[in-house]
Amino acid sequence: MKVGDMIISELNKVKDLEEEAKDKCFIGLCPNVKAFYQLSKKAEEDAGAVVELLQQGGFDRISYLDVPPPIVVVPPKDFEDFDSRKLVFNKIMVAVKDPNLNIIGVYGMPGVGKTTLVKEVIRQVKEDKLFDSVSMAVVTHTPDFQKIQDQIADMLGLKFEEKSITGRASRLCQRLKKEKNILVVLDDIWTGLDLMEVGIPLGDKDQVCTILLTSRSSNVLKNDMDAKKSFPIGVLEDKEAWDFFKKIAGDGVESHDLHPIATQVAEQGGGLPIAIRTLAVSLRNEPPCVWKDALRQLSKPSSSNFTGVPATVYSTIECSYNRLQSEDHKQTLLLCSLLGHNAGPEVLLMCAMGSGLFRGVSTVEDTRNRLLTVVSHLKASCLLLDGYNNLHVDMRDLICDVTMSIAANHVFVLRQEDVLNDWPDDETMKECDKISLLFPSINKLPDQLKCPMLTFFLVVSSNDPLMKIPANLLKEMKNLKVLILGGMSLPSLPSSISLLVNLRTLSLDHCALGDIALIEELKNLEILNFSGSDIEMLPKEIGQLTKLKWLDLTDCSKLKRIPPGVFCKLSRLEELYIDNSFDEWGAEGQSSLQGNSSIAELKALSCLTSLHIHIPNAKIIPNDFSFEKLRRYIIFIGEASHWDWNWDRVAEYSRTLKLSLQTSIRFLNNGVKVLLKKAENLYIDEVKGVELLLHEAEVGDYFQQLKNLHIQNGAMVQYIFKDIDDVHKIEFLQLESLSLKGLPNLISFCSTNKGSTSISPQEIGLFKQKILFPKLEYLKLSSISIERIWSPQAFCSTQNLTSLTIEGCDNLKHVFFDSLPEYIQQLKCLEISECKCIQEIISTDKMIQESFKNRALIRFPRLNFLKLKGLQNLIGFCHEDYTVEFPVLMILEIENCPELKGFIHNSTRKDTPTDGVLFNNKVIFPTLEKIKISHLRKVKRIWHNQLHTNSFSMLKELIVQECDVLLNIFPPFCLRVFQRLEKLIVTDCASLEEVFQLQVQGLDVEETYVVESRLRELNLIRLPKLEHVWTKYCKGNISFSSLKQVCIEECWGLKTLFPFSIAKDLQQLETLTIQNCGLEEIVSKNVEGSNEQEIWFAFNQLSILNLWDLPYLTCFYPGMHRTTWPALTKLIISECGRIKIFGHEESQIEHSLFLIDKVITATLFFFSIIYKLYLNHLVPFS
Repeated sequence: MKVGDMIISELNKVKDLEEEAKDKCFIGLCPNVKAFYQLSKKAEEDAGAVVELLQQGGFDRISYLDVPPPIVVVPPKDFEDFDSRKLVFNKIMVAVKDPNLNIIGVYGMPGVGKTTLVKEVIRQVKEDKLFDSVSMAVVTHTPDFQKIQDQIADMLGLKFEEKSITGRASRLCQRLKKEKNILVVLDDIWTGLDLMEVGIPLGDKDQVCTILLTSRSSNVLKNDMDAKKSFPIGVLEDKEAWDFFKKIAGDGVESHDLHPIATQVAEQGGGLPIAIRTLAVSLRNEPPCVWKDALRQLSKPSSSNFTGVPATVYSTIECSYNRLQSEDHKQTLLLCSLLGHNAGPEVLLMCAMGSGLFRGVSTVEDTRNRLLTVVSHLKASCLLLDGYNNLHVDMRDLICDVTMSIAANHVFVLRQEDVLNDWPDDETMKECDKISLLFPSINKLPDQLKCPMLTFFLVVSSNDPLMKIPANLLKEMKNLKVLILGGMSLPSLPSSISLLVNLRTLSLDHCALGDIALIEELKNLEILNFSGSDIEMLPKEIGQLTKLKWLDLTDCSKLKRIPPGVFCKLSRLEELYIDNSFDEWGAEGQSSLQGNSSIAELKALSCLTSLHIHIPNAKIIPNDFSFEKLRRYIIFIGEASHWDWNWDRVAEYSRTLKLSLQTSIRFLNNGVKVLLKKAENLYIDEVKGVELLLHEAEVGDYFQQLKNLHIQNGAMVQYIFKDIDDVHKIEFLQLESLSLKGLPNLISFCSTNKGSTSISPQEIGLFKQKILFPKLEYLKLSSISIERIWSPQAFCSTQNLTSLTIEGCDNLKHVFFDSLPEYIQQLKCLEISECKCIQEIISTDKMIQESFKNRALIRFPRLNFLKLKGLQNLIGFCHEDYTVEFPVLMILEIENCPELKGFIHNSTRKDTPTDGVLFNNKVIFPTLEKIKISHLRKVKRIWHNQLHTNSFSMLKELIVQECDVLLNIFPPFCLRVFQRLEKLIVTDCASLEEVFQLQVQGLDVEETYVVESRLRELNLIRLPKLEHVWTKYCKGNISFSSLKQVCIEECWGLKTLFPFSIAKDLQQLETLTIQNCGLEEIVSKNVEGSNEQEIWFAFNQLSILNLWDLPYLTCFYPGMHRTTWPALTKLIISECGRIKIFGHEESQIEHSLFLIDKVITATLFFFSIIYKLYLNHLVPFS
């Protein structure tokens, strides 16, 4: 018996004695002495027993206060179920269930909804009873340990008697350890927080808590709090933001006069839920004039007119700005706001360098490193975002507006489409420090701007013809350090540019340039950028810029001449960029006035550390030329015009070399060999007349820093290098990505040694046991002739592989052996396409089975994407001897595999009979969200009646195309599994008869269970034998009430679309399109219905109804009914000759589509009825 039960039992006995003692003797005149004695004795005994029990139990108190009702649980209606939030929410839920994760983080910019999200997590874990207790505390940027302890303790019913923080922490820690399973949420963490100091136990022994943290900074979570997993939460996507705004502001925002303004106002919310909500609430039911005024204020933000944005949002962003760790961070954030969206790393660096942003930093390389560090901090703080890639920088408009608002007195900005009526007065411009005119709607610049304090001036024109610069524009800008002109017409440089004695950065990006000789006056210039301009000759005057550190000629396609001797004078030059530009290098020693500079001149650049260049022929590189000092380079050697080049990947590496080989590597120029030794990214293309690229001993010399290796177009290449038996193992220590393409005679990565001549070609794998790729993550094999990728002994060579792509490898018969998956535990992406001979993905080769013990279960623990395409002989993923589990697979695509019998097959023989079921209980897909299948000629059914528990339960999207023998999509008794399905597309399946099969042999599925489908979009196209979308039934426990879009096309066998029991719940339906079908009625008769006068169909959200070429359609519903269409705005009816469009209830014409007396509808703004319409019965809508 438990201690508590024993105490209660004894207490009841004492109470009985107490009642007995109340009965007095002698007619109630004397107390019952015997009973009082027994009561006293029993109480004394029980008191001692209780003390003893408490001592045995080690209790520090007899009971705890009742836990108060939860105050952090958010009602479901307060959590908006956005699609972008669902994914993060689901990932967090998986993480909190993982016993191996004790600290989990969520980070995002202020106002993005972190707190709301974790409160929904709390609500869900309480509902699912995942934890015994849940507590939440708000930390803030000034942590108060006592308040944090009190918030957690209140949820536990714990009262502190201790006064000191340490004593309270000890008490809280003891209390938490008594909970078997507890979730502690710490919201709004700004810096590292010592959990033990608060009283939250952690560590291997004391790990009793799961900690969920929110912060604005991923660095705080990962570095300071040691979060095992962190999940970013971003702003809402555009459609989500608009839908959210419209939901709060009301449907009136869709009106013609308000919609254009409302969409712009919604965009000003920056995708932040808190800002969008406040804007929508403040403008709801207001007239257009108020909306226009709000838009004006939002478009011209300042600290005084930021009334359109919640004060809490403004103040949180301002607080984040003020708390940045240095002035460097603040100025960098301001610089990013001036440069607009998706600023490239080069322009940021030019501006930072020219502005002298970072004190004590002088070289370009050091400035770059400092800038990247600061930008990474700002991204971690969610004030900056990744742009086109992780090197570009972007920021939300709201963050940008607040940043510029803080600096409003010193910054003048015109953005795209901003209309300028008058330039600010001279007094205002005198205080201006920075001007940014980014695609402004102005035709010309003023003749002169008096800005003596100006240090930064950016003008990027979008006009055609190009904008011109007045000669005296720069006359009163003598402190200018950075001048960026983009898209300008400059027949000559403005004369006032010679006065800019402090100018350090000049960028003439994508300008039409003429005479720029005046540039020689800029003696202090350090950065000069001509990228994208139409310059034809580099003027010799540039040789006068002796302080120049950076010269950029990228994408100057018209540049054909660089005079000899120019580079020799630029002795301080650190970075030179001539990629996709000049490549007509002259011969060494040439001094002709009409000649070009030679590669040999670059030897004079002793400070050069970064070089982008195209050298058309390696022979023009001097033998004594050294690339030793280069730290960063992109160098092409050979004809590059037709080279396949992935610039996204190039940007990831500091040192890239791309070359065509006419010889093996050992015979290359010494300078090229130096580049090979230092290269991180190596592309070898057009390998002519070479069977072997290098010998084994050379691998250690050249490939030790290599991270990406791409070899392509080598018709004669048989081996990458030669095995000489002297080395036990060969390691590519840094290689992360390997791509082999167009090598039709490749036998193996490494040649076979002399002692292995007995090995048959069928047993030779691409990778041998002695070749190790400890960091290899990406492997792509395309159009190579190998029969095996791994030999049985070489599995461990690629054990960190995360992505494997195989295409056009016609001799390959399988990809994995049954024992291999344990060595590819990190694999996340698998794509196999156009391989003619592949029969199985996992081999059941007898030789392999004899070498390794069979596994009953094969797991791909991290695979989240699987694509099988164009595998003409594929019969299955693997044999039915195995169960295959994909615990985290999200997307599965199977296309054009005509011989596929089933995902798990029972025989490799093509003539073996099969039941034609694609998925059975031998495959496990617990997290699969999207399936696409097409051109599967032997698949009759997608699902077996018996599926593995939880398989497909998360499926959201299903696409089925051109599966000619498929009979149905969802069989009986499986609908409950697919309740989360949101999108279904079925096209061109010649034999398909049913989509949702709800009945079989007279047994109704709905009598077995309740189904509430989340299906939102249904598209059925070109299904000639389709008879039923839903088989008819009468019960009401299967609902498709979430349907929003339905499109049915070219289904001539279909006579009716919706069963009555489905149609009556379609109140969320927004679009219904039916065309080229044999439909006779849209909703089938309610055969078991009650009084037909009570039948009412409410299509409250339907805005578009399109009925086209339905020659047999006679009615909407074959009986008396009512319909409501209050949102209908677009109606198209064409070639529906048998249906009556409008009628009255008392009309003698039956079954009209709309009964005017009963139809409730809005005014149609688009109404097209073509062909036979019974015009005499048309009545206008009211």
